[in-house]
Amino acid sequence: MCRRQNIKELFREFYIHHPHLDLDEIIDYFALFGGLNKNLELDYFETFFNSVELFVRRNFKVLESYITPSYLLQSPYREILIGVANGDGKMYGAIKKARVSETIGEDIVSIMIDQGILWQEKSREPSTIKRKKSYRIQPKLRFIYPFYRFWFGFVEPFRKDLLQNNQEEFNRYFEAHYERLRSLIYEQLSSLLLVEMFKKTTPIISIGGYWDMENEFDIVAITNIKKIIIGECKYKERKVCKSELTKLKAKAMQSGISADYFALFAKQGFSNELRSNTPSDVLLFELDDLRQILESS
Repeated sequence: MCRRQNIKELFREFYIHHPHLDLDEIIDYFALFGGLNKNLELDYFETFFNSVELFVRRNFKVLESYITPSYLLQSPYREILIGVANGDGKMYGAIKKARVSETIGEDIVSIMIDQGILWQEKSREPSTIKRKKSYRIQPKLRFIYPFYRFWFGFVEPFRKDLLQNNQEEFNRYFEAHYERLRSLIYEQLSSLLLVEMFKKTTPIISIGGYWDMENEFDIVAITNIKKIIIGECKYKERKVCKSELTKLKAKAMQSGISADYFALFAKQGFSNELRSNTPSDVLLFELDDLRQILESS
């Protein structure tokens, strides 16, 4: 991992290294090991959780060696990275969890951004919104490599136990909270797909998450002709129904966002009601649509 890569490059490379996996399996494992770009010796005949848990136990030291520079495993870098991985990503929330001052925390974050460990995402606030000046919208910190997020969010906090071959707490935590890893990856991939879909007509010039005092949106995009697209990503084992669209529109109204389009992304597709009566301002994307990211230039 010697050079900074974007999520599209990383996803493609991971796909190339694991051609035997289905797309949903690629996302599951990419959310953990994206950025390693190695032929991982996982036991694919095991269940997903058993496969990962066995792999971490057998390869702990090897995996740890992929964390570079090595000082990231020392205080206070370690604590800040754990805070970023385990929280909502908001910068000052992570610094507070690490129990360092804002000044020191800002300096450390700056170093890790320069080193290509983290990147800073600012809320994509459309210019039409007038928010309360007293409310500070914090930027969010994101890991460049999914593997680092997995390591500092799920492995490093249980380091002592794992070195003593006590894996129960790691297993329990991993199975209970893994969902947030792949949900973020799905949001990032969905953003790429949206860019791809608008590329030939009205290219998107700004895209990312948006958050304010009341609400948070997975995707807010603005095209070159100032059209606003709000996106919601559902990586769940159920179809998305019309009520999800209704809730998304209500959130947009509450936050004062006048959207031109609403984009829904769903792993398991959509209800018959939503599929057969899709409003003209609504875009529906299913899991298999993500293959367009792999095929595009």
